[in-house]
Amino acid sequence: MELRDLIVTPIILFIVYASAYVVRPWVTDDVNRRYFFPALTVKVLGALALGFIYQFYYNGGDTYNYHTHGSRVVWEAFWDSPAAGLKLLFSDGQDEIGIYQYSSRIPFFRDASSYTVIRIAAIFDLITFSAYSATAICFGVMSFVGGWMLFLTFYEDRKHLAGWIAFATLFVPSVFFWGSGLLKDTITLTCIGVATYFIWKIVAQKRAKILHFILLVLALYIVYSIKKYILLSYFPAVMLMIYARAFAILQNVLIKLLIFPFMAVVVGACLYFVVDQVGKDDSRYSLQQLGNTAKITAYDIAFQTGRDAGSTYVLGELDGTFSGLIRLAPEAVNVSLFRPYLWEVSNPLMLMSALESFVIAIGTIMVFFKGRVRILNTLVNPDILFCLTFSLIFAFAVGVSTYNFGTLSRYKIPLVPFYLLALILIFDHINSARNLDALDRTE
Repeated sequence: MELRDLIVTPIILFIVYASAYVVRPWVTDDVNRRYFFPALTVKVLGALALGFIYQFYYNGGDTYNYHTHGSRVVWEAFWDSPAAGLKLLFSDGQDEIGIYQYSSRIPFFRDASSYTVIRIAAIFDLITFSAYSATAICFGVMSFVGGWMLFLTFYEDRKHLAGWIAFATLFVPSVFFWGSGLLKDTITLTCIGVATYFIWKIVAQKRAKILHFILLVLALYIVYSIKKYILLSYFPAVMLMIYARAFAILQNVLIKLLIFPFMAVVVGACLYFVVDQVGKDDSRYSLQQLGNTAKITAYDIAFQTGRDAGSTYVLGELDGTFSGLIRLAPEAVNVSLFRPYLWEVSNPLMLMSALESFVIAIGTIMVFFKGRVRILNTLVNPDILFCLTFSLIFAFAVGVSTYNFGTLSRYKIPLVPFYLLALILIFDHINSARNLDALDRTE
């Protein structure tokens, strides 16, 4: 905390809330207006709380390095020479002519994914005079925008579920804590919310505009630049959702049976193309290397970078093969969704994660026992299929490649809103089906 934080942060807060007051009538209605400012506030508080935790509990960390040893250097370059600042902002991490005096002070200069975070933080720093708290608030606002767009995506056709959808997309404690501060996770979570909103606009509402496509591509590109593996979980879910919507339009059962194999092949080919293209750009994520990448990442987090965290878990031996990953899939999904268990807690932050996992487990059990056989019928719903596919694939991906509860609580936040949305939509679908059955019996 510096003097500039005490001066700039209140001004930024005033601008944020004044702007939100002006914008609110355009993005809310009589039902969801009540959630707008509370959601913005928890995002802002989450961003600030994350900074305090990293400063006073961890004594440093990623958010500190991204700002103090990253975006602030870029900000200083702008003050010394706008030309140098611009070159630093758009640098590819290789050309250091004229900017070496600055780039040599940035540890993440050659790390493309981390430097993307620094670029975004540097843009905010130009507004906040590089006051960390004010820049963190800007990240919180960015997270709120993504969360609100995700909320609107599922709220529009289900206004009777407004409160539940708002909780899933805006008020989950771990999500607004780990997903609001100056971290990679905030940016990727925001972009997934934005991408989902525009996919819904284009596919479900048939309101395709050039601006929608531009913003969708931009959001996906940013995710690709920071965490490619998120897209390896996201694209299969999107493709299945599009496939399910197209399939649902067909009324003739015979035509459905005839077209099913063709559509399945098309979806499979598209997914293979996406994975293949990601692998060509970064060999770590090729089909041949996924198993080895997961092994290296998991063991590094568990026994090197996270060895002092005291919250390591082990699912089994990783042999570096893709078949080895698949073998651990059930345990990986379980650890991402339902662990740490309450008896595994070893620190205060772990307690928050354990309580949240316990609630998710209870919700899952309730939905399962309420639906039973009917649950299978809900999987034809495109939105349920999308949320469940993305959350389960992502749960497997991060669970099998993390091996540390502290790191996992951060990495898994993109899946939490979607898994909760899946539970909410399944529960609502089952209730609607039962109400229809009851109505039919009374007639």
